[in-house]
Amino acid sequence: MTRISVGGDQPYDVIIGDHVSPQVAGFVEGASRAAVIFTASVSHDASHAVHSLIDAGLEVTPIEVPDAEAGKTVQVASGCWDKLAANGFTRSDVVVGVGGGALTDIAGFVAATWLRGVRWVPIATSINGMVDAAIGGKTGINISAGKNLVGSFHPPAGVLCELSALRSLPPAQLTAGLAEVVKCGFIADPVILELVATPTESLRELIERSIRVKAHVVANDLKESGLREILNYGHTLAHAIEKVEGYTWSHGNAVAVGMVYAASVGARTGRPDFTEQTRKLLLDLGLPIGYEGDWSALRAAMAIDKKSRGGALRFVLLDDLARPVTVPVDDEDLLMRAYEDLRA
Repeated sequence: MTRISVGGDQPYDVIIGDHVSPQVAGFVEGASRAAVIFTASVSHDASHAVHSLIDAGLEVTPIEVPDAEAGKTVQVASGCWDKLAANGFTRSDVVVGVGGGALTDIAGFVAATWLRGVRWVPIATSINGMVDAAIGGKTGINISAGKNLVGSFHPPAGVLCELSALRSLPPAQLTAGLAEVVKCGFIADPVILELVATPTESLRELIERSIRVKAHVVANDLKESGLREILNYGHTLAHAIEKVEGYTWSHGNAVAVGMVYAASVGARTGRPDFTEQTRKLLLDLGLPIGYEGDWSALRAAMAIDKKSRGGALRFVLLDDLARPVTVPVDDEDLLMRAYEDLRA
């Protein structure tokens, strides 16, 4: 078991290991009720959390929600709020979210908005959840205009990364999760780019290294006022793809394509060209490196990216490995030509 501390104004620990779900009881001192929000695909891990909370003397309300992005809607959030109200949840009670990245987003959002904020603990069961969504307190839901446009910053009381859950994931889902790991390699820890060549042998180290990257960034910039934007490397196009495709693309696959696009944009703005390195690395992992779609629809979706300021589109690009910068790019022809690279 590994414990990584996330600093900042509201510090907490991330516990990584096999069969750590029962440790959730250690984060809920003082609560008399707990809502366990989960999806059917992780009911086994959710049951361990439920039993641990019951053994600790809490009244537990299990709340099953739809899997993946289908669970990140205002309607799902409203259903959760209704159940919290029906069961008398107060500010001293706690929300526990068991699942992947989308699940921790919605569970955190419910916790952030119920009574203007109650404690919550994510139990991450996917790579994406472990290295990205569960850490940093960024919660949110999707609306018709785009992904994660409604949300709140609400740090958890602690995070549990359930490595045993990864063994039952479909291979495609496991592979998709590696995109966020690769991102951490490009923006902060190039050793990851070497280790990821043999991910099955070094998966735990890859996850721990990626968590340390995220922990450092969010401890220094919780509300994405500066440094935290680097975690959006590849996400400008990725979120647009997810929106245009009606969230049928996995987040990891979209981020993979988005990193190829960001590398191309970077090269076309006079920065080092990491396009081929990115393509080869992702291709070797089995991740997508190209996309065919309507540019005008993608461009419209990118226009409301969270990094935009005053109508200007801003990208995270690389001045070198582990040297990310956020810069405005207003050359529409350049953006379109970089997109054509994806279709070549």
